[in-house]
Amino acid sequence: MLDILRRIVQEVNLANNLEQALNIIVRRVKNVMDVDVCSVFITYETEADKEYVLMATDGLNPDAIGKIRMGEKSGLVSLVGKRAEAINLADAAKNPHYLHFPVASEEDFHGFLGVPIIHHRKVLGILVVQSSKIQKFNEDDETFLITVAAQLAAAIVHAEASGGIIGLKQNENEKELETKPIHGLPGAPAVAMGTALVMYPPADIDAIPDRHIVNVEKEIDHFNQAVEAVVKDIKELSARLKDVLPEEDRALFDVYLLMLNSQAISGITQERIRDGNWAPGALRQTIQEHEQVFLEMEDNYLRERADDVRDLGRRILKHLQEDTPEQIEFPDNTVLIGEDISASMLAEVPREKLSGVISVRGSRTSHVAILARAMGISAVMGVTDLPVGRIDGRTVIADGYSGRVFISPSKKVIDEFQRLIDEEAALSDELMELRDLPAKTEDGIEISLLVNSGLLSDITPSLQSGAEGIGLYRTEFPFMERQKFPSEEEQRNIYRQVLESFHPRPVTLRTLDVGGDKALPYFPIDEDNPFLGWRGIRITLDHPEIFLVQIRAMVRASIGLNNLKILLPMISDIAELNEALGLIHQVYGELLEEGDEVVMPQIGVMIEVPSAVYQAGNLARRVDFLSIGTNDLTQYLLAVDRNNARVASLYDSLHPAVIRAILQVVESARAHDIPVSVCGEMAGDPIAALLLLAMGIDSLSMSVSSLSRVKWVVRNVTRERARQVLSEVLILEDATAIRKYLNETFENAGMGGLVRAGN
Repeated sequence: MLDILRRIVQEVNLANNLEQALNIIVRRVKNVMDVDVCSVFITYETEADKEYVLMATDGLNPDAIGKIRMGEKSGLVSLVGKRAEAINLADAAKNPHYLHFPVASEEDFHGFLGVPIIHHRKVLGILVVQSSKIQKFNEDDETFLITVAAQLAAAIVHAEASGGIIGLKQNENEKELETKPIHGLPGAPAVAMGTALVMYPPADIDAIPDRHIVNVEKEIDHFNQAVEAVVKDIKELSARLKDVLPEEDRALFDVYLLMLNSQAISGITQERIRDGNWAPGALRQTIQEHEQVFLEMEDNYLRERADDVRDLGRRILKHLQEDTPEQIEFPDNTVLIGEDISASMLAEVPREKLSGVISVRGSRTSHVAILARAMGISAVMGVTDLPVGRIDGRTVIADGYSGRVFISPSKKVIDEFQRLIDEEAALSDELMELRDLPAKTEDGIEISLLVNSGLLSDITPSLQSGAEGIGLYRTEFPFMERQKFPSEEEQRNIYRQVLESFHPRPVTLRTLDVGGDKALPYFPIDEDNPFLGWRGIRITLDHPEIFLVQIRAMVRASIGLNNLKILLPMISDIAELNEALGLIHQVYGELLEEGDEVVMPQIGVMIEVPSAVYQAGNLARRVDFLSIGTNDLTQYLLAVDRNNARVASLYDSLHPAVIRAILQVVESARAHDIPVSVCGEMAGDPIAALLLLAMGIDSLSMSVSSLSRVKWVVRNVTRERARQVLSEVLILEDATAIRKYLNETFENAGMGGLVRAGN
């Protein structure tokens, strides 16, 4: 069964549009289950109702496609959708929910089995099989159809998005899809409207987008050279293995050569290039088409030849990419798109041309989203249904507030978002006027607003933002940029520049925090569960030679400035803190002995694991300040991998457990009279900042782009009003209710422009 499922899913994934995907499903399921009818109904929601529309069938009258439409409260198909569970009937016509559609010609069919196709808790459609026999389907049939539906849900969503975007079906439903948004996760609060530019990893044939070309003959010549290079490679490989493999095994190389020289691959790819697609895109289409042919074959040996076709495609693509290092032309208002956008991809785009980022993977706390916020551009993450390969060069809108993405939007949608973008620009200009004003509430309570940083290039915009210092400097970035550990002097020079630039304002340097999703190329860490593994202070305590050098560099960099604060990450128990403090005092004593006029810096602990929350009082007795890292704290408290798009919707720092944990830390710190800061992304969220202000947090550290928005909140509220809001929030029992209440509070206070697009 698993083999059959795999083949069906692969075929659907290779479909060019929704219609083709659905036809594959009904044909294959009907044959495998040996039934008389298989049909797929797709859910369409209108303002007034929800309808289930027959979109594909093998067994019913094909004229019924698009004509059979069942409202939410009528018909067996609608009943399956309402219950979101399978319905198995021996004689469907005798059921009170049965509706007869003469156009379907289904009078002779009695047995009925319908199962919902569910994706992210939403019923996308109904998969139905019917039989002429008057009897229920057996248990194996039912479980098979349920399994098929579960496996196909994501594939159908992807095919639906692809078909709607490229407009292969010119009907009423298709037109509706053209302005229907694809939903992801809010990444960075801004709106981007511009031209999609797809970025993809090398030699990944499925990630290659379609791209229009002008010089057809040059592209064909480029493709032919790549094919010739692969022919040469295979001949050399065959010759090299002549004495190792028997002749019958080496025959595979001859098959490869025949395929390369055939019309089936080279000829068809050239035709697609002449139709205007560039060589990599034309090659992808050809390889996927041939894969599907092999996958549909019943013979196991022949089906496995699909892997050979894919291998050939990868070999040709590799030469295409190597022979022509891609010279990317970045259009104005570039919206960067990819399966997994990295920080290095982001850095390739000239800053003045970059408008936004859309990534299939990741979440709000992914590094690329954090960088997008620092740059003040839009980011939408975790857009799992995005058909990446089909949108290069198209107009796209990325709403980083709501997580919506529009592909080739209508004029009406474009005009609406242009209005929002204009309002947002006006709001930004208004917020800039707050730069030199203090973050003081209407009743005179001041809170320090600091910035998070990690690159020397961040210093100038941080200074221009009016920040009162650096609340978190991520020292791992200089480590990640090198091919070996930086020396003590290299580190000292970097830290000195940062400390001097902000003097006399405080600068908090976090000690090396790698592991988890941050790796060093020269210090690989391979773990099954890296977020619960060897990371942060655990690594540096196991390697004191790394920790001691870094502490020496930090303390020496502060000589004569004395604005250094040191922050220890990932502390989970008192023993770790005591050991780290012992090493810091060791360095301090050694530098005094060496004659350096050093001053002992303030030491703080990051509260980012649950055990630290419950030991906050004991930690506070030993250090000078506490800093709450809400990104990891939320992840660990909620048991949600914040980089996993599948569960990222469960990740919310406004969860009651997170709010109460922060309150507990603040109370523990107050008992020992030490300050508390928040340096996670929660600090830069205006609605969350209101709660943190109410709790009595002393300072907030955030990306530069968030600082003016948070300052506006602080300056337009009293501490007493913030506490009233917090008291209401503490009554609520889930993050959705809390976020809704806070959004309404901001709208009523005239501050809605801080939490949504527009003013």
